Amino acid sequence: MNAPLHIVLSWSDWLHLFGQYLLLSCMSVGGAISTTAEMHRFLVEQHGWLTQTQFNESIAIAQAAPGPNVLFVALMGWNVGLNAGSYAAAVLGVLVTMVGIMLPSSVVALLAAGWGHRNRELRAVRAFKQGMAPVVIAMLVATGLILGGADQEAATHWPVWLLSIVAGLIVWRTRIHLLWLLAAGALLGALGLV
Repeated sequence: MNAPLHIVLSWSDWLHLFGQYLLLSCMSVGGAISTTAEMHRFLVEQHGWLTQTQFNESIAIAQAAPGPNVLFVALMGWNVGLNAGSYAAAVLGVLVTMVGIMLPSSVVALLAAGWGHRNRELRAVRAFKQGMAPVVIAMLVATGLILGGADQEAATHWPVWLLSIVAGLIVWRTRIHLLWLLAAGALLGALGLV
């Protein structure tokens, strides 16, 4: 990753970071990745606790690594802590962000799954499930816009947008495994085409 920032975080800043991730957890209907636009606003734009590069690399590394996709939250916390100046702060950053993002959504998921399963035939439960699909898709599109357009002019970055649209259509209309699409995107990127 690139050179860290040099920031000073007080205990109130750590509590604010924890509170922000608690709120994001409640919004993460499609998983933590669906809230990256808000994470970007908070960490990069509003507070400057991460650089754009650190933000993008946290997501890229975690998504490429095996394991749950929520690992990017740990990397963001780690980088905030490193930017604050120590490995101890980096570990604290991991704990603050991961507990914040996991606690509310895990409790709600546990309670809602049990209730939803017991009441799965209710019209309201079926309607809720169908109504949440567009919300999750919109949050993922917002994530794609943040990551795809980072440090780029939209008018000159049209190949990435075209590739994103084509990949979305392929995922929607075919059974091609997503890893093949990721490999194709990586190859196009390595060749300098996107």
